[in-house]
Amino acid sequence: MSDDQSRDDRDESTEDSASGAPVDPALADAVESAFEDVRSELGGDPQAELGEGEPAPAAGEAADAESDGEPLSELEQAKAEAAQAQDDLARSRADLYNLQQEYQGFVRRSREGAAGHRAAGQASVVEALIPVLDEIELARQHGDLTGTFETTATKLETLLADKFGLERFGEVGEAFDPQLHEALMAVESSEVTEPTVAMVLQPGYKLGEKVVRAARVQVSNPA
Repeated sequence: MSDDQSRDDRDESTEDSASGAPVDPALADAVESAFEDVRSELGGDPQAELGEGEPAPAAGEAADAESDGEPLSELEQAKAEAAQAQDDLARSRADLYNLQQEYQGFVRRSREGAAGHRAAGQASVVEALIPVLDEIELARQHGDLTGTFETTATKLETLLADKFGLERFGEVGEAFDPQLHEALMAVESSEVTEPTVAMVLQPGYKLGEKVVRAARVQVSNPA
């Protein structure tokens, strides 16, 4: 059989069974030659390189295998950043707490200092007026506190009591208390069973619980 006849027979056999359209003989020869080369390189078995009974890995599986490490590293980095942020937040809260404590301590000391200055100022005013109050009380004891002088003296004493909390103390017959009384004289008496105030020479004064001046008294001691 001639070459032309063989080519014609091959042309007729390579028609597409689905569409009936003829296939280019040159293209068919090229495809056949390519498959011949592949079979020769693989020893006639296209699966030889993959190993017997082992299917070729899918493209998606290979891509996942190559990128397995990257999501894990991103996760670890995110965890580290979250831990650092939590630590920074804890430190910030501690700093804020310390700052609040310092501020509250400052406010407390300021208030205590202001109260102390105010009390000291009140005590200074009262101490300056004590000689005047002594004259008023002495005049009252002698019956000389009358008229306009009595009205003015009473207003002064009321103002000091209401505004500054001034309190006069020291009465005959009360038990002697060295925290409140200053003994200028002392006598013995069978009428008392404990040291007792027998005479008030000058009354004492208190501002709240603070003794501005102790009462100056004569004391009777048991005989």
